[in-house]
Amino acid sequence: MSVALFTHPSALQHDTGAGHPECPDRVRAVLRALEAQEFAPLLREIAPKAPVAVLQPAHTVLHIDFILTLPQDRLTFIDGDTVFSPGSLDAALHAAGGACAAVDAVMEGWAKAAFVAMRPPGHHAESNRVMGFCLFNNAAIAAYHARARWGLTRIAVVDFDVHHGNGTQNIFWPDADLFYASSHQFPCYPGTGTAQERGSAGNIVNAPLAPGAGSAEFRAAWSDTIIPALNAFAPELLIISAGFDAHAADPLAQLRLREADFTWITEALLAVADANCPGRVVSLLEGGYDLDALAACTAAHVRALMRL
Repeated sequence: MSVALFTHPSALQHDTGAGHPECPDRVRAVLRALEAQEFAPLLREIAPKAPVAVLQPAHTVLHIDFILTLPQDRLTFIDGDTVFSPGSLDAALHAAGGACAAVDAVMEGWAKAAFVAMRPPGHHAESNRVMGFCLFNNAAIAAYHARARWGLTRIAVVDFDVHHGNGTQNIFWPDADLFYASSHQFPCYPGTGTAQERGSAGNIVNAPLAPGAGSAEFRAAWSDTIIPALNAFAPELLIISAGFDAHAADPLAQLRLREADFTWITEALLAVADANCPGRVVSLLEGGYDLDALAACTAAHVRALMRL
């Protein structure tokens, strides 16, 4: 199956400072893994820069203006986790643009699925708040782009990052035609994502997992809770917030997943897409902070997208 890989050199210019877990080596590790011969069929594309107007359905003008006017001559710590550097704006705009271009690729039909290997990640960015390494919410931006350009109604974002995507939930909460579902460690950063958080129309589904949970609990959460709700929603496009920090080796949380679990969840989500939206899947890199685990799990994920 034709799968497009979107990336851009600007992802390496987003400088978060020495010792920061969300570092340029993350994208280097991912791209190095995807240079293996089995990934030669990938359609390798340059992620374009998003125009500011594309950001506006997901973010307030105040939020966008705040980021656009941050100093671009030094490192600025917006909060204890989130850093802005001279290369950050360009990287963030290419990350958002890559997400939108990936939507276009699957809607135009020249790619059945797409994976966007960019940073900074996005799922913690709320409509009017920078948070958790994230400046713009790439998944939400992609969803609104799919609605505006392609006239889609029902768009789903599903998230298997170890941290709850509070930003995507915040943006999707009032819109019954946008669906967000997440499995994540709880309690854990950012402290949101209880099963009682359901959205304005039951369009939010959270499956929290206790620290130390592993494959059995993860697979049950998706099989018993998230996938039935996702099929009931019947999305016209499926967007994946693909974080790989639920792996047992990851230093930032305590779930115990293995590489095979990321193959399993990708295949399960492809089955949902096949049943509801002619296989159209867009996957966006979120977390994953052990470089070896990140590389191996991303390779497993993309291998499954390619249906190898």
